[in-house]
Amino acid sequence: MLETLTVQDAVELAVVERSGFVESRHAGAAVVLSPDGDVIARHGNADALILPRSSLKPLQAVACITAGAALEGEQLALATASHTGTDRHAGVVRDVLTAGGLTEDHLRCPPAWPSDTATRDELVREHGEPARVRMNCSGKHAAMLRACVATGWSTEGYLDPGHPLQSHIRDTVERLTGEKVAHTSIDGCGAPVHAVTLTGLARAVHRVGTASDRSPFALHRVAGSLVRAVRENPWTIEGPGRPDTIATETLGVFTKGGAEGVMVMVSPDGTTVALKMLDGAPRASTIVAATLLARSGGLSDADVTALGDALPLEVLGGGVPVGRVRPGRGI
Repeated sequence: MLETLTVQDAVELAVVERSGFVESRHAGAAVVLSPDGDVIARHGNADALILPRSSLKPLQAVACITAGAALEGEQLALATASHTGTDRHAGVVRDVLTAGGLTEDHLRCPPAWPSDTATRDELVREHGEPARVRMNCSGKHAAMLRACVATGWSTEGYLDPGHPLQSHIRDTVERLTGEKVAHTSIDGCGAPVHAVTLTGLARAVHRVGTASDRSPFALHRVAGSLVRAVRENPWTIEGPGRPDTIATETLGVFTKGGAEGVMVMVSPDGTTVALKMLDGAPRASTIVAATLLARSGGLSDADVTALGDALPLEVLGGGVPVGRVRPGRGI
């Protein structure tokens, strides 16, 4: 059976400090690429296989657009999002579906409550129910359905790994990572997710994050448009007060977190980091990624400080700050 990096492969990426006592450590692996795409730093086994989870969404979104899903602006940004299910997010996803002659019933992601607390509370007060359009991956699924409509592929079974859309996505993943997919699993939303190395994921996201929407090459042009859409609409990528949105708003980076502690981030100059927290915890991923970019020249120390101040990294005791989640000695 294939597996990700082991404990022996990992280094300390972050610690949790409480009242001067380090009570938890997050181990994992990370790799940093230069603006030109060369590996300039490795921490732990960056050649280990990982399941990118939602950090694969930029690649899946690019594949959907190259397959014919005609999306722009907020709709394009939602294609790569792990959104919090606010009314604004759900409204854009519904617009994507309607424009393709589709309804929420075509979505095959599972029904979910919004992860945005205020939205969920309001739905509960209104006696609402979990809905597929509120699920954090509904934007990706809507883009997949639009690609099927545009290309003439059946919308039935669009999540089957053997469906033409999923074959096209797999080909796109292999093209961007420069690797053959080692294994295909099923993600939490029901879509296939492909195992690649951490370095391969970094390479792919670097290619997406540094692409120009004026490129003569269609794949690069689509990738450039996707990145621009997210940077111009940072609320789409996750939601108010959430790490991906905060990082995009604060630093102008292109970033995408994934479940089980995966994170990719591209600085405005193209420096790129990909990391995997071995324990699957995401709480330190954003600040560790930004710190690695700063240490490689992609961001300034002031940028990291500003981001750290905006992220919920404080450790509380009795309701007051007594410590902090911070980068570890392994980086």
